[in-house]
Amino acid sequence: MTSKQRAYLRSLSNKIDPIFQVGKSGITDILVKQIDEAIEARELIKIHVLETAPTSKKEIAEELALKLNAVLVQIMGSKITLYRAKKKDPKIILPKEKK
Repeated sequence: MTSKQRAYLRSLSNKIDPIFQVGKSGITDILVKQIDEAIEARELIKIHVLETAPTSKKEIAEELALKLNAVLVQIMGSKITLYRAKKKDPKIILPKEKK
């Protein structure tokens, strides 16, 4: 993903609110399943990491991105933004890469 595409996704994420929280339980299988369903429906989601989370925000963001096959767009404060294009009929069209 290019920096221009990442910047575009960051601009889109300014308007959305976090829909999940990661707390003292950390990343559970149920949480991953719910986030997977949400990211398939919305493509771009925010997750709030509470102070009680067992690991750092960066570790949580990287683990979620890996498990969900998603792109980590940004970590800002206690919020993580993830993106994954829909398999069918994606709503978010990324700027084209220059060759």
